[in-house]
Amino acid sequence: MSRTDRASLLLHTGKDAVFSALTSSDALAAWLPPSGMRGRFERFDMREGGSYRLVLTYENAGDAPGKSSADSDVSEARITQLDPGERVVQEVDFESEDPAFQGTMQMEWKVLPVAEGTIVEVIARNVPAGIRARDHAAGLTSSLANLAALLEP
Repeated sequence: MSRTDRASLLLHTGKDAVFSALTSSDALAAWLPPSGMRGRFERFDMREGGSYRLVLTYENAGDAPGKSSADSDVSEARITQLDPGERVVQEVDFESEDPAFQGTMQMEWKVLPVAEGTIVEVIARNVPAGIRARDHAAGLTSSLANLAALLEP
C-alpha cells in the first residue's frame, strides 16, 4: 500500500512571490533543504517536461544516514506539470541501493491565495517505505518554515 504525506503553511505574502520561490533554483536551494541539511543543484530545468538533480547533504551524517551515501540524499526530479502561479507536480526518484527508498514519489506543490496571504500545500504520493512518516513530516514542516523565513518580512 502506498503512502501519501501532506503538509501546508499559510504565508503572509502574495502568491506570485511564493510561486517564484517554488520554481527558482536559487530560492529552492535556500529553503527546500530541511533543518540540518544543505542543498545544491547539479542540473536545473524548471519547465514542464524539464528536470533537475538535487543533492542534499547532511551537516552531521551521524544523526541521519543518507539514502544515496553516508551523508547525502540525491534525487532526480521530472517536472510533469507546471501551472504558472498555481501548481508544480514532480516525479522524484532517489538514488539508493536500498530497495526501501526506490520507486517514484510524486510531489505536488500548490499555491492557494487567501485573504491573509497564500497557503502553500505539498502532497507527497507513493512515498517510499524507507522514509518514515514522522521523519517526512518533520522534513516537510522544516522546508515550509524555511520558505516562510525566506519570504515573510
